[in-house]
Amino acid sequence: MKSRIVRLVVVAAVALVSATSPAVASGPGAPSAEPPTAVSVLDVLLVKGRAPLTGYSRDQFGLAWIDVDRNGCDTRTDILVRDLVERVMSGRCKVLSGVLYPDPYTGRKLVYVRGRSVVDVDHVVALGNAWATGAQRLSYTDRTAFANDPLNLLTVEASANRQKGDGDAATWLPANKGFRCAYVARQVAVKAKYHLWVTRAEKAAIARVLTGCPRQKVPADGSVPAPAAPSGGAGIPNDATSSKKVVTFANCTAARAAGVTPIRKASTPKLYAANAKLDRDKDGVACE
Repeated sequence: MKSRIVRLVVVAAVALVSATSPAVASGPGAPSAEPPTAVSVLDVLLVKGRAPLTGYSRDQFGLAWIDVDRNGCDTRTDILVRDLVERVMSGRCKVLSGVLYPDPYTGRKLVYVRGRSVVDVDHVVALGNAWATGAQRLSYTDRTAFANDPLNLLTVEASANRQKGDGDAATWLPANKGFRCAYVARQVAVKAKYHLWVTRAEKAAIARVLTGCPRQKVPADGSVPAPAAPSGGAGIPNDATSSKKVVTFANCTAARAAGVTPIRKASTPKLYAANAKLDRDKDGVACE
């Protein structure tokens, strides 16, 4: 009888988290139910030991960064658009540069430049951790959804993400202490949504963090804004049709990394004017 009650409570907690997830709640007519506290959801998560990583690979979670929501852009782009400010776009689905401030894991200000970035899009509940705590029982479709769920994705400093690896809250927490409550609450929400369990050490670590913020809610969702429309010219918002700040590149290598080359005077006059020094033969095309 007791185990049946526990199962019912788990189902109720998952329903509360899922009721405000992106898959269910989007748009002005979506329900506005108050999300539960992370403590209440943590209390009903199943506690078990880690399963072996036998059979685990990235491929078990689908192709990387597919367009699951069919908005025309892959998931990684969606998250960059959601998390970066001062974005410079090429068309709807290519982020050339932007600023992450603050980086949730370190609290620092980071500049993203396509091709030589210092940021990653991190799975808050790592794929390896998910595999060891129940994801191997999910269908391939559900694992693909997990890997591309905005609720489980954050743009963060790349080096901090590498340090985290497949760790859980018992082995790694963000250096930015001000973000730890939100971080573990997001992990709890993701684990509840996908019926994953926590280890005893993991639950204890999350509970310790939440003692300092007992009213911390699980995140309502990981909503992603619609991708921006192209901004005239060649689709690079650094021309005469744009109000964004024009980027001046130190050299053509940096310009190529940002994905804006060749820089043509005819199509992007403001960008060309800012980088005319890179037009060695003065033919109106820089970084050919």
